[in-house]
Amino acid sequence: MNTPRTAAAKWRESGRRPLGVGTADAVIAGAGPVVRPGERATVRLRGGDGEEPPRYAPEWLTLREGADAAARAEDALDPLRIRLAGLPGGLVVHDLGCGTGSMGRWLAPRLDGAQHWVLHDRDPYLLHFAAAAAPRTAADGSRVTVETRRGDVSRLTADALAGAALVTASALLDVLTRDEVGTLADACVGAGCPALLTLSVAGRVELGPADPLDAELAEAFNAHQRRAGLLGPDAVTATCEAFAERGATVRVYPSAWRLGPDEAALTGQWLRGWVGAAVEQRPDLRERAEPYLRDRLAACAAGELRAVVHHDDLLALPGGTP
Repeated sequence: MNTPRTAAAKWRESGRRPLGVGTADAVIAGAGPVVRPGERATVRLRGGDGEEPPRYAPEWLTLREGADAAARAEDALDPLRIRLAGLPGGLVVHDLGCGTGSMGRWLAPRLDGAQHWVLHDRDPYLLHFAAAAAPRTAADGSRVTVETRRGDVSRLTADALAGAALVTASALLDVLTRDEVGTLADACVGAGCPALLTLSVAGRVELGPADPLDAELAEAFNAHQRRAGLLGPDAVTATCEAFAERGATVRVYPSAWRLGPDEAALTGQWLRGWVGAAVEQRPDLRERAEPYLRDRLAACAAGELRAVVHHDDLLALPGGTP
């Protein structure tokens, strides 16, 4: 019997080695922004010819889920609950680029009433994980059901959201273009549907203890995130503008990862991706970046490194405040 290869195994077989690390086994395929040559650092939202390999490995999404849950802005939920209160027939929630379904696991138990989640992703492997691990009960014990849809969320329309009470997404906006954000805003506002869009990179990182190379790597990483027309750290501003231009009220909430000794595994993977993307953008940094990464990983393993990776959550309410 043939055993299916995991994404990590395929990565090891490719022979690629991560920056500053002796063996490829130390890096989870799809962790952070590190990509294969010629690929865009996206969640494979756009159509293409043939079957596409997974963009993010489930192992990476699982590794970051706890930090994501701790970071998401609870303050966004009160205005959202007000908007959703009293809707007839339960809530239909569309989760875009759902990955393994971490948004549903976080949000569904925080909302009252029966819910039906429609999980969107281009990767059927991730959709399987998301459906299998979906929550089954809401905050008040009501039933939660799910369905999956494989498709291109950059072509979302208001008709596709007919009957939706809410659109959600995590770590999505920064891998969209300005036109794609406009398409998303058109669909949500056209359907009269609020959008809770979380964990968009803000382009700011704080590492302790500080190092003189931190700022230069951050600048190079941000430039890497903006390649090929992607919004990267400009995504929240562009999305606020897009929704506001269409008459929605938009609120932004900070949602930073705060990583310490208890999150050493996540910090190590994030560091490899962060430094790797910076060096891909600026190869002249490599000579200094390799000892930097080695020292940072050693401090991380010793429990001596702290990291704050800034993100923002965005709540857009079509038609004004509730």
